[in-house]
Amino acid sequence: MAWFDIAAKRFGFPSIELFVKAGSDGESIGNCPFSQRLFMILWLKGVIFNVTTVDLKRKPADLQELAPGTNPPFVTFNGEVKVDVNKIEEFLEEKLTPPRYPRLATKHPESNTAGIDVFAKFSAYIKNPRKDANDALEKALLKSLKRLDEFLRTPFPEEIDANSMDDPGESTRSFLDGPDLTLADCNLLPKMHIIKVVARKYRKFEIPADMMGVWRYLNRAYEREEFMNTCPADREIEFAYLDVAKRIK
Repeated sequence: MAWFDIAAKRFGFPSIELFVKAGSDGESIGNCPFSQRLFMILWLKGVIFNVTTVDLKRKPADLQELAPGTNPPFVTFNGEVKVDVNKIEEFLEEKLTPPRYPRLATKHPESNTAGIDVFAKFSAYIKNPRKDANDALEKALLKSLKRLDEFLRTPFPEEIDANSMDDPGESTRSFLDGPDLTLADCNLLPKMHIIKVVARKYRKFEIPADMMGVWRYLNRAYEREEFMNTCPADREIEFAYLDVAKRIK
């Protein structure tokens, strides 16, 4: 019995194991925003869990039997296999509840859709090999990033003093929904980091410095262990996009 199973049994915690994509060395954390999303959720919940990296080139036979036809990420919860990232997220939020575990759902519904199309715009941009289409795709990415920036800089009602006649100014919140990381951030932040790393490496593209909301968002994330300790190394992200990022012709 693994140490985390023993600890879980002793203290009445659920036994949870997260299986994530391995990096190029077959052992470290690989580039997979969905894996990091679940990793962040479990870390933020404060639950005892174990993480196993899975080398997709040499997937062990016991894992093939555990989750046949399924690639990571997936989770075992008290021995039961859970697949599909969205369903796993919903399941964890339903099972790991207060007072023992914090809720991670957003308070503002609009936080769940902020930046919803940024990664799609980035993917179209980075996969494009045609010089004549590059400028238009870059502008589409910038437009999407600008919408996210405006969302992050617009204060929520609770940030505004209703009794003041002064301009409320810009929001100073750290994350999408407020001062704390939520499920929405677990979804978006891994993708935003990939965009920053890959666009810089393969397109010499930088998120504009005047997008202060986006940069505040990223910089606050880099201060949090729940993000940084679940993040793959930059070289893993760059390696994953080596053949994806098309050379402009």
